Amino acid sequence: MTQAVNRQWCLAARPTGAVREDHFRMRTVPVPVPGEGQFLVRTHYLSVAPVMRRYMIDGAGIEKAVEIGEVMLGRGAGVIVASNNPDWPVGTRVQGKLGWQDYAVADGAPGSLMFRVEQTAAPLSTALGVLGITGFTAYCALKDIGRPRTGETCVVSGAAGGVGSIAVQVARLMGCRVIGIAGSPEKCRMLTDDLGCDAAIDYRTEDVTARLRDLAPDGVDVFFDNVGGAVLDAVLPRLARYARVISCGRISQYLRDGPHALKNWEELGAKRALFQGFFVYDYEPLFAEAERVMAGWIADGRLTYREDVLTGLESMPKALIRLYEGRNMGKQIVKVVRDCDG
Repeated sequence: MTQAVNRQWCLAARPTGAVREDHFRMRTVPVPVPGEGQFLVRTHYLSVAPVMRRYMIDGAGIEKAVEIGEVMLGRGAGVIVASNNPDWPVGTRVQGKLGWQDYAVADGAPGSLMFRVEQTAAPLSTALGVLGITGFTAYCALKDIGRPRTGETCVVSGAAGGVGSIAVQVARLMGCRVIGIAGSPEKCRMLTDDLGCDAAIDYRTEDVTARLRDLAPDGVDVFFDNVGGAVLDAVLPRLARYARVISCGRISQYLRDGPHALKNWEELGAKRALFQGFFVYDYEPLFAEAERVMAGWIADGRLTYREDVLTGLESMPKALIRLYEGRNMGKQIVKVVRDCDG
């Protein structure tokens, strides 16, 4: 253990518009002591995810809203530094719900969503990205809902973000022609030059529906949607018959206080399309397969990953704001331990 205190970011106020730094407050408390059957994790990295504003307001998925004064929710990756649980010994690398803090106590019980990091050859940060929940989301959603077939066209929105940047590559490896949608010329260049997209659309400066008419004249077979709102509306008219739409994320809606009313929802019926929501923890039995397959793709050079890393626990609010402003390139992560080697 390298420090005597545990820094924690707590929720100070609920946002009504954009997330601001003063919505959070840092406090310092003693490092917790693990009880019987528990272990203490030193946080090395924290994930920054679009859904976090939902945690600040009304909760999301299986997570209830964070109460004012409570530690902010978030997944992290770290190393066990003290343990009273023989199944989770000191030195084990883990990823789970650590929260925005230096140290967290856990018990590893079934259903706790604490996982061992099995890929010891990979940097620990990948347990929050390509070889963690982010990557598992891309793989499981495409395999189960998208069900891409060789030669089909797959469109991914939010394609330069954490999930999207993996999804475009997984779709390509599954045999699809891939079109990415992102929000800047720099991001679009990354999609085509670095991630292998056949084409990219800048939704801020281009007409998405018109561009898809040119790029996918036969329609979109699989739409992996991380954005929702107006971008979803723009893609719906270009769906192919029997298309599959994966509703994975809604980052365009997380900063709104009311829902976006879809204008083109009738296209789903007209095209006999499947529109299905996705929740990654429903697919826990597939996680081991996803990790194994994607680790193999990384090892043989077919899958790459991009991490956008800020350093220091104090950077967490800035990192979340940066994500909502669309300034991240790849998975947004904060490195908590400055001198960690993985």
